[in-house]
Amino acid sequence: MPSDSAAGRVLLIDDDMAVLRAFRRALEDAGHQVVVAHTGAEADAAVQRSVFDVCALDVHLGEESGLDLLPQLREAAPWMRVVMVTAANDAAAAIAAIRAGAADYLTKPCPPEELLHAVGQQLATRRLEQRVRSLEGEHDDVIGYEPADTASPAMRLALELARRVADTEATLLMLGENGTGKTVLARAIHRWSRRCEAVFAPVSCPSLSAELLASELFGHVRGAFTGATDNRQGRVQVAEGGTLFLDEVGDLPLALQPKLLRFLQDQEYERVGEPHTRTADVRLIAATNRNLGEMIAQGKFREDLYYRLNIVSITLPALRDRREDILPIAEHLLLRMARRYDRPARAFSADAVALLNAHSWPGNLRELHNAVERAVIVSDTDAIRPEHLPFGRERPPPASGLRAGDAVSLQALERAHIEAIVSTSPSLEAAARILKIDSSTLYRKRRGYATQEGAQPHTE
Repeated sequence: MPSDSAAGRVLLIDDDMAVLRAFRRALEDAGHQVVVAHTGAEADAAVQRSVFDVCALDVHLGEESGLDLLPQLREAAPWMRVVMVTAANDAAAAIAAIRAGAADYLTKPCPPEELLHAVGQQLATRRLEQRVRSLEGEHDDVIGYEPADTASPAMRLALELARRVADTEATLLMLGENGTGKTVLARAIHRWSRRCEAVFAPVSCPSLSAELLASELFGHVRGAFTGATDNRQGRVQVAEGGTLFLDEVGDLPLALQPKLLRFLQDQEYERVGEPHTRTADVRLIAATNRNLGEMIAQGKFREDLYYRLNIVSITLPALRDRREDILPIAEHLLLRMARRYDRPARAFSADAVALLNAHSWPGNLRELHNAVERAVIVSDTDAIRPEHLPFGRERPPPASGLRAGDAVSLQALERAHIEAIVSTSPSLEAAARILKIDSSTLYRKRRGYATQEGAQPHTE
């Protein structure tokens, strides 16, 4: 990958060796990666093997015609910007090339500065297309909150590690429960990296069958399977020069895992139904909420793939473990949603704040996003009240306000935590699951608290 973000991958197709040498020297001196082809067959092999941003194609290739080759190149690599190179008296060929899909044309003899200008223009257009595609995907992020805004020590540690590894090529494995913001942080790492000008391409591993997921990742050719009516780019090709994000990689079908392992090892792959081996330059970030160690022991995940993915791992804490961030994130989302829906809400009431802080947030940031969005929509006042929140009928949280680090006994801290979880859970069984204790143990503890106060415990 070129160090200069303005540099690109250029394919030169010409049968004149002197022209190829001059063009190649000028482009490589400017930092571009260059591959040359003398014939249509060599050009076809090149685009089947690698991804190019721009192609400079001569109209006359010995006995071949560049105009005949152009539709083949457009079909094999529809994203590639083609600049036709014509003789000075061949205006008709230039017009025909533009009509056939060429982006620009040059006339020979062509000084290096004209070539560099034409290639630079097409690269800028290609980068803009990639940026638009990334922004379209980014528009649907569920959080809409900059991950650097945190007061949580655990989250700060995760972000510091993310910052340190962002500008490397290391494969990353992001761990954490559903809704903790793994996708948001992966996008941030892409923005902080040297690949930020290229595409961030997410793939959701649980959403497709093994065959369709292979097509989504690596692409397919027409006729590869029922319904494959056209050639299709895979996300690997879309992410060329950028970042490929595999969400919930623990759900990757076992049959597809060797193909991903090979891609990680050699950066090589084949489209479904195609014999040609292709290469790609992408950085991989994977995420999962699964225990991959247990899956390896059960034979559901390859150990060698795990070690390839786990070069650097980043664990994101659950929202209930970063309670100091709940209110700032909620307030940020409140103002954003109020503008989106043109609603009057601008703050949370004291009771609503207490409810937000006491809720167990099993859905993490995604649940918080949805709760605030609902509250903004249903509220007709300038303050969000408990009844506007989806869990507004829960019993009010205990007033002890105890937290880790307070100068209290361990028993008092345990009681405060248990009562807070119980007060925001729909049942004792649900509270026991969150606390990771048996429901009978939870009942005994609460009966003990009630006995101390001379009262009977609630059992609903």
